[in-house]
Amino acid sequence: MSTISRGISATWWYTFSGVMFFQLMVVFVWTTVLFSTLQNSAIGAVVGIGGLIWCGSAVPLLLRYRHRDDAAGLASGLRAALLPLIIAVAYGAACGILSGLWVAAVVPVVQSLMLLNWPAGVRVRLVIAVSVVLVALWFIDMRTADVLAQPALMRSWWVYGVFSIMLPAMTVLSLWWWDVVVTIDRARVAEARLSATQERLRVATDVHDLQGHHLQVIALQLELAERLLDRGQADAALEQLHLARSSVTEARQGTRDLAMGFRGVPLPDELANAVDLLRAAGTTAEATVDPGAAAAGASVLGPVIRETTTNVLKHGGGKWARLSLARDGKTWRYEIANDAASDEEARSDGAGLDGIRRRASEAGGAVEVRRGRGEFAVIVTVPAVGTEEAR
Repeated sequence: MSTISRGISATWWYTFSGVMFFQLMVVFVWTTVLFSTLQNSAIGAVVGIGGLIWCGSAVPLLLRYRHRDDAAGLASGLRAALLPLIIAVAYGAACGILSGLWVAAVVPVVQSLMLLNWPAGVRVRLVIAVSVVLVALWFIDMRTADVLAQPALMRSWWVYGVFSIMLPAMTVLSLWWWDVVVTIDRARVAEARLSATQERLRVATDVHDLQGHHLQVIALQLELAERLLDRGQADAALEQLHLARSSVTEARQGTRDLAMGFRGVPLPDELANAVDLLRAAGTTAEATVDPGAAAAGASVLGPVIRETTTNVLKHGGGKWARLSLARDGKTWRYEIANDAASDEEARSDGAGLDGIRRRASEAGGAVEVRRGRGEFAVIVTVPAVGTEEAR
């Protein structure tokens, strides 16, 4: 999971926060229950402060899990996980000795083990086995602490048991949800790449068929002209050369028509494709399209939409983008806004905006670039009559 798109970063931080919240809640419950049961502030302080250190040791394990490699296996991260595991063992031993409870001794170690890079399926079987063991240890602790003889402690004892036993399972469930989100994101990226590859193959096939046919005809016509020249039939050879030149013209026109066929995508489809591409890259994108946008000239605004979308992917902040295309009197107004990146490259206009200005100028339009706090916008206006006639 070394490559993660920006769009699922928020999901990761939800997962991270959830796991840390569960651990902190267990430490809080332990500190409260053990202090109220044992009436010893020193033990409560050791459990509370040691619990914070234990929670801190889980942070590097979680960060390594975010970028884990499924193929690397468990052994790849053991050296980096050695210190957090030692802290968990020490904290568990201290809790177990001070409280005399098995659950308090085992849970810290088990929780840290849940955060390691286990092979597929192993973590689930491990957490099931651990949960069964913790339930058994909880009943043993109940008899050891003689809780049944103290009805006033039953409620806090149940809270202590439920939080302690459920901690590994809740952690595994959170990590499983993160794995599902990463898998879905990978599938989305793979689908986008596959669609692009299939489109390239289709274009290559069309170009090959078109050019292959015309080149074969031209080769035959030139070969025939050579034979006619050898026979002294200059007029007939000249006719074949004229036909070959006509074939070259047809090939050029066919290639031009093929290219225009790909460029002439209706603007609502262009905007929909731009939104899909931005979302595939993890950007929250939305588009507002005028109902009559299909009548606008795609030959002018189509390349502008593609170029500005590329600029957002390359230089934008990557969190959000808004696109709009609307009729404003006798002009079409296209606007794309996005969160601005912090690097200097994003602040410079670059060749992309120069190309957009040139296209708009050739169509009799104008380009406005607007920079604000955390926002970058490009507004392109072109005459409606000229672009519709071009279409």
